[in-house]
Amino acid sequence: MFNMQKTRVAGRLALCPLFLFLTASCASYRIGSAVPQELRTIAVPVFENASGFPEIDATVTQYVLREFQREGTFKIASMDDASVKLLGKLIRADLQSLNYDRGYGARTSEYRYTLVAEITLVERGTGKLLIDGERIKANTTFLTHGDMLTGMQDAGPRIAKELSRSIVDAVLAYWAPPRE
Repeated sequence: MFNMQKTRVAGRLALCPLFLFLTASCASYRIGSAVPQELRTIAVPVFENASGFPEIDATVTQYVLREFQREGTFKIASMDDASVKLLGKLIRADLQSLNYDRGYGARTSEYRYTLVAEITLVERGTGKLLIDGERIKANTTFLTHGDMLTGMQDAGPRIAKELSRSIVDAVLAYWAPPRE
């Protein structure tokens, strides 16, 4: 009986260093958001499209709004009611051939699709630029299966989702405490 109690105590003591390590590594973690309460409403007008790829602007804007809602720090508001506004411009879209269909010589069967946006975050009340022209990039790949248009249409939501996550992360990073 006495030996079994010693084993339990020793087992618990062995877990103490692990517990201390885990709690120490979480010392810089914050519960809640560093964004000031008075700046937690955001307006996101449709992104400007200079990418040369039609309709991707509306898709990216829709995904950015969804990502802000999913993340939860900001409440979506109209331009008149928002405390900050996010202005976005899709400045470049590129396709790079990755794989070729051996049966058709030089016909590309897989592409890398890269989309670059430039974002500006403005405090509506003061006009202060919180983020000024930061470039955000995302990419995905798609297969053509002989139909380039369908491949690009399938890739549009994926690249918009990837880009929207990076955009929301960049906005939230503005208020992140500096790393030590």
